[in-house]
Amino acid sequence: MKIEEAIKQLRTEEKRKFIQSLDLVINLQKIDPRKESINAMVSIPNPPKKRLCAFLSKKSDLINTITKEEFELYKDNKSMKRLAKKYDSFIASASLMAAVATKFGRFLGPLGKMPSPQGGLVMQETEENIKDVIHKMSKSTKLRVKEKSIKLSAGKEDMSDAQLAENVQSIIESIAKILPNNKDNIKNISIKFTMSKPIAIDK
Repeated sequence: MKIEEAIKQLRTEEKRKFIQSLDLVINLQKIDPRKESINAMVSIPNPPKKRLCAFLSKKSDLINTITKEEFELYKDNKSMKRLAKKYDSFIASASLMAAVATKFGRFLGPLGKMPSPQGGLVMQETEENIKDVIHKMSKSTKLRVKEKSIKLSAGKEDMSDAQLAENVQSIIESIAKILPNNKDNIKNISIKFTMSKPIAIDK
């Protein structure tokens, strides 16, 4: 089924009391992600608004900031989990990365929210550099492939069909490019809203 047709079909299902995400599921073949590490930033043409936070040496007017001195505010698992849930992605000054990894890595790492060289590192804390990293992070999503099924959000249901379809198509093409054998490594693809059943689409 074509992407646009699948989205129209998803919209006929029961409405929920919250804005659902459009989830994209890509199942892989002829590749073992445990042996062939795949890490990349995938650009999204129509990105949904992201909640971003930064670990910086001083406060910035451009983004919610946690300074090194404020690390001690996150003393227990509860405060760490609250922080991880509050934001979609984090950026960090390169000079603080070791301290960020030590303090927050075990909470943000498994969620794929840790700043990394692929996206989220501010090499020098100038306003221009911070702006550039915020822009890049706002228009892209981090991809870490560790199993044969890739799951990521392609947008929200309050976006137009055209915007969602463009996002899905762009993500599929970006992922195909970083796979060793392009689309030959893609077994099948489906999309779904958060609470709906998946619908298979053409690859």
